[in-house]
Amino acid sequence: MSVEVLASVMNQDMHALAERMQLDSDAVIINQCDHLASAEMDYKGHRIRFFSFPERGIGRSRNEAIDRADGDICLFSDEDIVYEAGYARAIAKEFADNPRADMILFNIAVEEERRTYQITERKRVHWYNCGRYGAVSFAIRRRALAESGVRFSLLFGGGARFSNGEDSLFLKEFMDKGYRVYTAPVQIGRETGGASSWFAGYNQKFFYDRGVLYHFLYGVMAFPFALRFLLAHRKRVCAKVHVGQAAAWMRAGIREGRKVARDGA
Repeated sequence: MSVEVLASVMNQDMHALAERMQLDSDAVIINQCDHLASAEMDYKGHRIRFFSFPERGIGRSRNEAIDRADGDICLFSDEDIVYEAGYARAIAKEFADNPRADMILFNIAVEEERRTYQITERKRVHWYNCGRYGAVSFAIRRRALAESGVRFSLLFGGGARFSNGEDSLFLKEFMDKGYRVYTAPVQIGRETGGASSWFAGYNQKFFYDRGVLYHFLYGVMAFPFALRFLLAHRKRVCAKVHVGQAAAWMRAGIREGRKVARDGA
């Protein structure tokens, strides 16, 4: 069972990136830069394919990688991920041990202030708790991905109209189509940190855009889930903004989400 990394990066060099990420599997790398090009190399016995595009947007680049994937298991990634030794074998083993799983979510170590989840057990993921996982934790059977037709939203994420959330929407749509998603308490890599392409603090845009996202994730339950989020994480996200103000911004975002969904723009 082959594992293939699908990475979205910006202005990177193919050789240096493979070394830094400690790749130990095949990979498709979509490089957002100022020109159009493609290249391929053998790296420690693995095929690394490198495609450069001038177009921007995390959703767009992840979709370009999906269209070029040919491994059995696709593992989404970013340029700031460094993989653990043996990550591909560990991922393949989890899928072999759980043949019912169409997708499995793994642990990626991140700085405490950026951590949104920590997987401690093997269990199934449901619609009401899918909003905490980032795309770099996703490993998915390519067969199921192709059958589902699910792709990343171009409305959310770095380079898009609204901030993050393309990963949560991808996960929800995949499950809505009847595919099974599970967690595995296995760390496959770590995030090296650095400047975020979308996060500029817990400000008005953060809460507003999260409100838009919550409409698409939870529909009529969007505001209760917004309140749940604020109360559960108020010490971190509301350290400089009153909970009431944050809730108002999220409510405004939810209204905008309804409008976007209605008008399709």
